[in-house]
Amino acid sequence: MKTVIPSEITSVQLQTIMQTAVSPRPIALASTVDKDGNSNLSPFSFFNMFSTVPPILIFSPSRRVRDNTTKHTLENVLEVPEVVIGTVNFPIVQQISLASTEYGDGVNEFTKSGLTMKDADLVQPKLIEECPVNFECKVLEVKSLGDQGGAGNLVICEVQKIHIREEYLNEEGNLNQSKLDMVARLGGNYYSRNNADSLFEVPKPLVTKGIGFDLLPDSIRLSNVFTGNDLGMLANVEVLPSENCHDDETIHLEAQKFLLESKIDEAWKVLVR
Repeated sequence: MKTVIPSEITSVQLQTIMQTAVSPRPIALASTVDKDGNSNLSPFSFFNMFSTVPPILIFSPSRRVRDNTTKHTLENVLEVPEVVIGTVNFPIVQQISLASTEYGDGVNEFTKSGLTMKDADLVQPKLIEECPVNFECKVLEVKSLGDQGGAGNLVICEVQKIHIREEYLNEEGNLNQSKLDMVARLGGNYYSRNNADSLFEVPKPLVTKGIGFDLLPDSIRLSNVFTGNDLGMLANVEVLPSENCHDDETIHLEAQKFLLESKIDEAWKVLVR
């Protein structure tokens, strides 16, 4: 296994490894204003939710690796501690990329990217009309993680109001994951797309626990057919159906076909019949 000591490689090399390995990452499209009310728009993939009550989002406009300068977004939230965070999906991903261009002072990325400004209700920064979801936020704290190029600045935001485009709701009024068609950031120029074709579910027992790998019969656990994912599904049942399981590879291959469709009960029926 290759090992890397962060202090022994360049910042660019370290950034490449980390951004490629820690992925996919959701994208925050951050709308901010400076003290004069000028709008700025920029995407950040160092982003996630960290609390539900209170509702907290955190994103990080890091110092630039190449020259250790800071971004307009960071400067703006220090001047006006408010932000609108829009989520990013496939229909607008190319426009989001345009918004990431490092334009000079006074350039409005809304105009450059063709995205639409809309007045927010509680904060000064503008909503991004095309985003599936907009979060109006107050900035609680900006925590600097260092003064070197690549150092993050955690912008800790408390959500004040949420705006959801209705075309992304299901019949119950909840967000529909497949309709959202979200995108996420990978390493380099790569993105990933979470559409209906790429989504899958992993059922989890919520009241009782899965039996785990250690309680699988050796004929299953040591099989030359089953992958780690296969065994994970078989071990995610609450009760072992039977200690007497087939060790025949043909039977295992038959059961595996059901596992590929996430049909765990059917797979177990094949293994113990």
